[in-house]
Amino acid sequence: MDYKDYYKILGIDKAATADEIIRAYRKLALKYHPDKNPGDKSSEERFKEINEAYEVLSNPSKRERYDQVADSYQRWQRTGGAPGSFDWSRWTTGSPGGMRVEFSDIGELFGGGFSDFFNAIFSEMGVSRARSGQTQRAQSRDIEQAVTISLAEAYKGTTRLLQRDGRSLEIKIPPGAKTGTKIRIAGQGVQAGGATGDLYLVIRVDSDQAFERKNNDLYTDVTLDLFTAVLGGEVLIPTPGGPIILTIPPGSQPNQSMRLKGRGMPHLRNPKRRGDLYVRLKVRLPIELSDEERDLFERLASLDKVD
Repeated sequence: MDYKDYYKILGIDKAATADEIIRAYRKLALKYHPDKNPGDKSSEERFKEINEAYEVLSNPSKRERYDQVADSYQRWQRTGGAPGSFDWSRWTTGSPGGMRVEFSDIGELFGGGFSDFFNAIFSEMGVSRARSGQTQRAQSRDIEQAVTISLAEAYKGTTRLLQRDGRSLEIKIPPGAKTGTKIRIAGQGVQAGGATGDLYLVIRVDSDQAFERKNNDLYTDVTLDLFTAVLGGEVLIPTPGGPIILTIPPGSQPNQSMRLKGRGMPHLRNPKRRGDLYVRLKVRLPIELSDEERDLFERLASLDKVD
């Protein structure tokens, strides 16, 4: 299995901030996006690498685990470790005990999956101990189990594997689930007096770094430089189904919103229907100007006064 240097892939320092990670990702993803490079297999592979690196480094828990793996791997390299002899088992075996909770393949978001390195190291990031705060209702003998999913999983739908009385139950969570959504699994509650109650999975959708969710609509911010706002251009924006290229019209204003119909979350009862995605434009103004740039802005200002 080949080690992946995600910081190198995005061209950033290990101490990069969340904003620096996003900026690096958007710049590279726009450059290598399949729409920009139709039929170019090398760009397609590069695009997948960029998305994989962003998936890890933009997620604090995944980034922390990756940094631990990277430190261990680099120490092994410094001690003259022979190629192919690094012990990956320390990072790819599961923690004992607890209830298994497995994520579905988030690689499907990018139409081709993630690398063997990602799948080996981070499959465990979708495996966690179930919360013990189950509530038994004595009269109905039902129990509730809290389950946390990501926004990406809420968009695509996902599954969980639960252990009940020594048996594994695969539970499907439909697209469009929200915080508070309950999924009933009949006959999997507490057994008493010959009767068995039901198990209810209570869904909690994690907050997302890129999107704000309001019912089935999503909101995201994109930062433009002054020239793109004034002259128009193309920028890469995230959607739950993968990044797309958005055309910015000339003369776009700060805090202006652009509505992308049908790019939001699916409706829980009818996944073919989707909410909208609203892109809020943020304009980044230059802080330091060269003499030439200042001269050009002054000339523009004088022209504006003439008008």
